Amino acid sequence: MDRLEALDAWLRRTLGPEGFALAPASADASFRRYFRVTAGGRTWIVMDAPPEREDCRPFLHVAALMREAGLHVPEVAAQDLAQGFLLLSDLGTRTYLQAFDGTNEEALFRDATRALVDWQAASREGELPPYDEALLRRELMLFPEWFVGRHLGVTLEAAEREGLERVFARILAANLAEPRVFVHRDFMPRNLMVSEPNPGVIDFQDAVHGPISYDVASLWRDAFVSWEEERVLDGTIRYWEAARKRGLPVRADFADFWRDVEWMGLQRHLKVLGIFARIHYRDGKPGYLEDTPRFLGYVRHACARYGELAPLARLLDRLEGVKPAVGYTF
Repeated sequence: MDRLEALDAWLRRTLGPEGFALAPASADASFRRYFRVTAGGRTWIVMDAPPEREDCRPFLHVAALMREAGLHVPEVAAQDLAQGFLLLSDLGTRTYLQAFDGTNEEALFRDATRALVDWQAASREGELPPYDEALLRRELMLFPEWFVGRHLGVTLEAAEREGLERVFARILAANLAEPRVFVHRDFMPRNLMVSEPNPGVIDFQDAVHGPISYDVASLWRDAFVSWEEERVLDGTIRYWEAARKRGLPVRADFADFWRDVEWMGLQRHLKVLGIFARIHYRDGKPGYLEDTPRFLGYVRHACARYGELAPLARLLDRLEGVKPAVGYTF
């Protein structure tokens, strides 16, 4: 029995004999799939997470933590962990990314900031895996392995490897010096739903306990939409002010916090460049590489501001002339 047949049989047992309609809802960068189920005049979302590839238990744990913190997350109506199926409440059909229309961004980001502060204010030790040096470094290494090596087909010279290692050490030092809170790890408009109450929060199963600036960097240096610097700065200031009012451990001087955000963002940008290449080549999911120029732009922006990143800037200069396996230009 393939997974769709198994899912169909499970839903029939779970929802009863009246019947239902099943339609694709979304897919993400992992091996999970989501379907919208319509039955009896209402809808649910069903998660299909192959147990040999994905573990549903972190999703359930983080959902409980977020619900306790006051965030709007899917309720679990039914579960079968052995098969990797979850039946969830439906938070709607419009993500923030789909809803942005040039007039509503300020209101949507205000709600997102409030939810983020609520999430961070609920932080406590021992609930989530640590976003420690080993994990941060493992993520950084995706850049030379998958983007530089696999996608561009470039073998780094010894001096380039040494220079990149110095940059990585500097990034990690900045990241690890930050205060630590609950981190969604992908808190971006694609994972925020327009809902009541707003926002609905999804795709949180990889949450960790780590640097306080990470989710702010994710929100404003997005994978699929770019904002002018003035809006990014204004939104970050609004978050910083709200966080201070709640007693969160952000830096007392905004300039120091802004530097944290930029260095944390740099770790994420390099990681995502590697992840998008890996998704394409290893997992056979096209499309993600189309957004890598956005992240290269983010990295270039950071390199222009901080002299310590000169080895990375020089490497990008060399890579800029390399023809990738999948067509796009820097």
